[in-house]
Amino acid sequence: MTLSQLFYRCTHRTYIHVENGADYATERYGSTLYIYLECSHGWTDWKNNLDFPAKPYCRMGRTIWFAHRGFLKVWRSLGGSLEREIMDSAVQKIITVGYSHGAALAVLCHEYVWYHRPDLRPVIEGYGFGCPRVIWGLRTQGLKERWERFLVIRNIDDLVTHVPPAILGYFHVGEMLCIGEKGKYSPIDAHRPENIQAELQALPAVGRLQELRC
Repeated sequence: MTLSQLFYRCTHRTYIHVENGADYATERYGSTLYIYLECSHGWTDWKNNLDFPAKPYCRMGRTIWFAHRGFLKVWRSLGGSLEREIMDSAVQKIITVGYSHGAALAVLCHEYVWYHRPDLRPVIEGYGFGCPRVIWGLRTQGLKERWERFLVIRNIDDLVTHVPPAILGYFHVGEMLCIGEKGKYSPIDAHRPENIQAELQALPAVGRLQELRC
């Protein structure tokens, strides 16, 4: 499936709503599970988007890394809803896709899959369209490897992909693909789904995508 097709499917789905403004959808193609995470669409989402102090992500009482507090709160509302499908042994590949607010959740979902399904680490994929920064702190190798198969897609001047500011200690994970042209859109218009979709449709052949890595 192309990036254009993935983005279209992410922005044209019917989502299941859970608490704290979390919205998700899943679909199965054979042994492949697709997880889609929706963009902001209400006051609760925006309140969580702006709740950006870093909070420790803990397992078994040991702090492993830090994440944007608002996004982490929403993800923790989603994890239980997705756990059964993620842990299904019949699932042999998981692809996580999100846009904007949903892209931030995709960052956390991708790591959840990486941690809980070590058998799938060579084949999992994650895509964050118009993704804000989510992770805070030191970029250790142990942290970096969790998102080796995650791709952030930035329509070059997209304001959302530049927040929270890097000067506050936040950073993007995985690799980044830059689409569009600098100055073509305002920072707000660059984030609009119709403009991201247009730039994705204009991408060169898959073999040349490496040239667009930021």
